[in-house]
Amino acid sequence: MSASSSSHRLLSDFHLAVKLPVTWGQMDSFSHVNNIQYFKWFEDVRMAYFEASGIFDHMKTHSVGPILAKTQCRFVFPLTYPDTVHLGTRVEEVGEDRFTMVYRVVSERHERVAAEGQGRIVMFDYRSNEKAPIPPSLRQKMQALGAAL
Repeated sequence: MSASSSSHRLLSDFHLAVKLPVTWGQMDSFSHVNNIQYFKWFEDVRMAYFEASGIFDHMKTHSVGPILAKTQCRFVFPLTYPDTVHLGTRVEEVGEDRFTMVYRVVSERHERVAAEGQGRIVMFDYRSNEKAPIPPSLRQKMQALGAAL
């Protein structure tokens, strides 16, 4: 998995994209990619964003990092093997201690959006077990990746 800028025309308004193959093992008995796989793909592109924005580095140093508070997915059409997906994410609705990530899954084979979703990310102090503000240094990196702050 490698993160890049938007690598598919249907992801032109997304800040970061990842390209991954659809594997046979991701399909279920109904002959399409299982619904849980979309949430795994959201996680893949979310982790790529956390790496690119320095969130993981900040967490190692300060024990303050992200926690997924809420997520959702709207399935548009079923994916099947073989295919390649382009996963995009962007950050919206940035608050003092939280932000929303928007996700999109695009089928390379069908040249269309297969699913869209969102995740609410809260910054969390893992030492004190409570929410924490987004540090200014991370806000700057998020803004550099395209987040409207």
